[in-house]
Amino acid sequence: MSDSIQGSPMPFRRLTLAAALILLPATLAGCADVPQSPEAKAEANAVNDPLESVNRVTFDVNDFMDRLLIHPLTELYRFAMPDYLRGRIANILSNMGEPVVFANALMQGRTGAAETTAERFLTNTTVGVGGVFDVATDWHMPAQSADFGQTLSSWGVASGPYLVLPLFGPSNFRDALGLGVDMVMSPWQYLAGIGGNGTQDRYDYSDFAADGLTRSDQNLDGYDALRSGSLDFYAEMRSVYRQYRDKQLGVKTSEPSFDEIP
Repeated sequence: MSDSIQGSPMPFRRLTLAAALILLPATLAGCADVPQSPEAKAEANAVNDPLESVNRVTFDVNDFMDRLLIHPLTELYRFAMPDYLRGRIANILSNMGEPVVFANALMQGRTGAAETTAERFLTNTTVGVGGVFDVATDWHMPAQSADFGQTLSSWGVASGPYLVLPLFGPSNFRDALGLGVDMVMSPWQYLAGIGGNGTQDRYDYSDFAADGLTRSDQNLDGYDALRSGSLDFYAEMRSVYRQYRDKQLGVKTSEPSFDEIP
């Protein structure tokens, strides 16, 4: 690596990962199986998962890594950290995500949501001691949902086929692109990069670990219940993800409700 790159504050690892997420859908599009018969085409359109064979392999690898590493680490995290402290960590991470929510809400034309997000960030950063305490919610400033995948949806971009991302899990072509853009938009990586490679490395590792453990902690019980009660864990995760995403986007889901899943 050249000296000019080493001395730059730009977080190249994250930018590289973001670029991979942005380019991955286009790359995988060439791997899609094209159904031949009208019946097969109709079924494929309904499922909208032309990369199922690739997705299932990625899903199995993700699930294996979860059983081998993520699940045990999450159980250790729960054992070592009481509920109260885990809640404070989750609050800090949520507060750090507010600038990206604010930017996306503006791009979606949701000025009210953007204003609420800005007020939440200022309130929780100051009165809430850097986001440790979610004072804003108690003061009637509820958390808003806005990411670049939603922004693309508001601009009329279709979701595209279902896609399972390594490490990140269920997604689709539009949301994979959105995830990559959101990673680039986060301001904290650039601030950490100002301190040099050492500061950037510590930020990258700690942020990745804290975010991963927090998300796993919040979803562990539901994930385990879904896995144990599934005849086809992959298909049910696909259905649940689409329900969750449709609810965020405010659209009527075409998937069966969670209660209807066998």
